[in-house]
Amino acid sequence: MFGKKTGSFGTGDGGGQPRRPSAPQAGEESVAVAPPPSAEKQAAPERSAPKPQASAPKQAKPKSPAPVAKKEKPVVASVDERSEEYYLVKTEIFNALIDTIDLSQLAQLDQESAREEIRDIVIEIIAIKNVVMSLAEQETLLEDICNDVLGYGPLEPLLARDDIADIMVNGANTTYIEVNGKIERTNIRFRDNGQLMNICQRIVSQVGRRVDESSPICDARLADGSRVNVIAPPLAIDGPTLTIRKFKKDKLTIQNLVEFGAISPAGAELLRIIGTARCNVLISGGTGSGKTTLLNCLTAFIEPGERVITCEDAAELQLQQPHVVRLETRPPNLEGQGKITMTDLVKNCLRMRPDRIIVGEVRGAEAFDLLQAMNTGHDGSMGTLHANTPREGLSRVESMITMGGFSLPQRTIREMIVGSIDVVIQATRLRDGSRKIVSISEVMGLEGDVIVTQDVLRYEIDGEDKNGKIVGRHRGTGVGRPRFWERAKYYNLEGALGQALDELETA
Repeated sequence: MFGKKTGSFGTGDGGGQPRRPSAPQAGEESVAVAPPPSAEKQAAPERSAPKPQASAPKQAKPKSPAPVAKKEKPVVASVDERSEEYYLVKTEIFNALIDTIDLSQLAQLDQESAREEIRDIVIEIIAIKNVVMSLAEQETLLEDICNDVLGYGPLEPLLARDDIADIMVNGANTTYIEVNGKIERTNIRFRDNGQLMNICQRIVSQVGRRVDESSPICDARLADGSRVNVIAPPLAIDGPTLTIRKFKKDKLTIQNLVEFGAISPAGAELLRIIGTARCNVLISGGTGSGKTTLLNCLTAFIEPGERVITCEDAAELQLQQPHVVRLETRPPNLEGQGKITMTDLVKNCLRMRPDRIIVGEVRGAEAFDLLQAMNTGHDGSMGTLHANTPREGLSRVESMITMGGFSLPQRTIREMIVGSIDVVIQATRLRDGSRKIVSISEVMGLEGDVIVTQDVLRYEIDGEDKNGKIVGRHRGTGVGRPRFWERAKYYNLEGALGQALDELETA
């Protein structure tokens, strides 16, 4: 069989069928896996079936019982029902597979062929080990082991679910997920910290990065753009810690945000006008509040003919325009050389003839260069940052410029902020797990040394329903002609802007 080592146990006959031994070999035990609770009674006859007699060895397909459960759960749904005994059997069979298979030859196969090869060998090992399990358990085991060798191991069922927003792995035995804004623990676990570390290495190596003792912190991404953070020992005391911020397979639109209740229809129209009229936008919010999702939605209003350049630490934006250049920072190499920072990328953007510059997250000295870009003809530029209110967001921009080593007077920095940023959109994750756009504010100017802002839209909480869900409405604040009215008029959008403001007033 292609992919096997020479002299491996479990040889088949000329027809390729594995030979079942008449009795367990020396050092091998007959292992029975506990079936799922729903099938325990039905699987009982299978356990009591007599073993083959030593006097009648014969070539046979791997033992598999007659179908016993009318309603078998899919692999993903049954992942939390796996018992301690299941993991012991899986470890034993996986170790036997590694001793049997030739990984160098397996690497020459495509993904589908490699999976078939692994499945064939595992079925043979199950037969030789005389493991008793139901069809559903065997299929689950085969899928798990294929994922361990070729994919992301126990993470695969979680990555396949589109309702999970975050996956948090705290060492080999502890995995949490976020579903519907709430964090819950799963029974997903890894064989040991070594397997978890190997999966982390597999993820980050796909984007040319590394994580080890000399470089224990790493930001990376999956093929679908999902954000990945790894922190490894010795910094992570209880084993490698992996955090994955998942993105939905289908790109969200502003209409989806309306359907989810994150913004009202009139508020969505206001966002459309802000994006189309090329206002400079800062999206502020806490961790997991939906800043990146909102930024993706706003970029949908960029004209197809505009040249857009994005700068990110780990590329995760999913822009839908045809003319997009995506840039990503680079960590230092083993010698500590070759590091490319966000500041380097933003500076280089200015030499690439951009119409708009989009910074995935502003977190350092690049804030100064982004403000310069916004103030020198690159209208419609956007960025996100962590802050709890729009005013705190503007203060953070000021702080980041100061920490970047720019010895400018405070008033000069604030004048730059006022002259560059038009709108601050605040996103928040509420206590019931829902994500809302809680305010749209415009930067008015300076009064003395204080930056003046004005809310155009605000989310007001009215209470909660019997299920604990927060009830509220997006309301206008009575602003008849916001500061960006003239910009909207330049793009023939003043009529739509006036109508949206009127609808917010009557909400």
